[in-house]
Amino acid sequence: MHCPLGRCCIVSVGLGVLWLLFTLDVPKRVEDDQARMAVKVQVAALPSLRGFGEASEAAGSSALAQGSSGFGMHTRLPATVSKRRAQVGAALPTAGAYTPLRGGKRERPGVREPAPRPLTPPLASPAWLTVGISSRPRPGPEPSGLLHTLLSLFRATSKVEQKRLTVLVHLAGADPAWLGETVLHISSLFSPQILAGQLLLIHAPPDAYPPAGAGREPCSEQNVDHAFLMSSASKLSEFFLLLEDNAFCAPNFISHVQWKVDTLRSQPWVFLEFANLGVLGKLFRNGDLPTLAHFLLLFYREKPLNRLLAHFRVLLAQKDPILCTPFLFYHRATYYPLNDRQEASGAYRKSPYAPDNPPAAAFTDMKVFEVHFPWEAYTLDESFFWTHNVSAGSHLTVVLNQPADLRRVQVLTGTVVDGKCALEKGQVELGYGPEGMPQRCSSFVLLGRLLEGQLDQEVVPRSMGYQVSCVRLLANANQTGGLIVRHIYLWEEHARDAGHLG
Repeated sequence: MHCPLGRCCIVSVGLGVLWLLFTLDVPKRVEDDQARMAVKVQVAALPSLRGFGEASEAAGSSALAQGSSGFGMHTRLPATVSKRRAQVGAALPTAGAYTPLRGGKRERPGVREPAPRPLTPPLASPAWLTVGISSRPRPGPEPSGLLHTLLSLFRATSKVEQKRLTVLVHLAGADPAWLGETVLHISSLFSPQILAGQLLLIHAPPDAYPPAGAGREPCSEQNVDHAFLMSSASKLSEFFLLLEDNAFCAPNFISHVQWKVDTLRSQPWVFLEFANLGVLGKLFRNGDLPTLAHFLLLFYREKPLNRLLAHFRVLLAQKDPILCTPFLFYHRATYYPLNDRQEASGAYRKSPYAPDNPPAAAFTDMKVFEVHFPWEAYTLDESFFWTHNVSAGSHLTVVLNQPADLRRVQVLTGTVVDGKCALEKGQVELGYGPEGMPQRCSSFVLLGRLLEGQLDQEVVPRSMGYQVSCVRLLANANQTGGLIVRHIYLWEEHARDAGHLG
């Protein structure tokens, strides 16, 4: 009796051990299989940059992934965001000729229509805001300020805000070397944003543009660039914010934009303006983007982009622009050498959008502290002049080394985001007749009064801008607390056309 009972105990223990080993081994195998599957998916999802720009576009061996838009765009997107391309609406008709295809479809000559390549499931919900940027190569060692703009954009947004944000960049132009280098730099600097689906890059091939000699001026290329950009962004989010590739963004701008949208929710508008420079900082509803893209393609040769946008706004019954202050976006002034000889001599050519700010000295009778000085308000970087407890009649005056013909003056006071420490009551004056040592102007003429601490005004009549020697910011009332003078920007009349050196 003891032997059969002992054998039964041994068999039971053995079966229990085998069952335990089996239950522990199966989950481990499943986890190993899942890990191997995840690695395979990640390897397949990350496109390689090797050989980018070397293969010809005709061979179709570029490292940029094929896009799904009917414009024949080539899109470099990771696996986590490639499905968004399939959500973009059908392509808008372009201004070029079309040829019939079988099945009643039409296609532009020489433009391929690649099929979408979804690698991941669709996103649970689109972003609240898409920031769109179109960039082209420019002459000089620093072809564009795109990288600086992207750095400013992501640094100005918190982790929570970035979850509601998609940045769409259109790399326009036919230079494969610039395209490859730009994609390489963006991929190395912003790989977390790319993998998270927060940064998308698109490229429209050259044959999608009007042929040379058919009204293909810089402004027409810019219009077509932005038509592609807006069409691709039409279903990515609820709102679309247009920036330029040389912009500086205020901190937490998304929260301020959303607050303004909520404030104006009951009012009809076509687009809001969070800057007053060119096309920078304009906010659209994404539902209007297909119509706007079509509009730009129809009239791409008629007007520059900023004037077409203004005309589009009027056509949709928004007569006056809606400026949202304080402004959240500004142009970043960039300088680069013209050539080796001018680089050795210290001569630089500036971006065509940047102010000129000819050589000058800055003086003030306000209190000066050891941290911020008057001349910092006249620099082209992000430094500023700070003072405290301003009295009526106090001034900050810029005295030019040589009289200049000015066409535009911009004075910005207060903080970038909330406008604190702005000059509440003040005016800007132009001075003439320099005299004395140190120099000062013998007479001044009122240019304009500050509105919410800011002035951006063309010099009218033009004769008033000739031979200006001083620009003076004058306080009209006592003001307690701090005062920040961020920028005093000057544009010369002939500097841009003559290729001003400064």
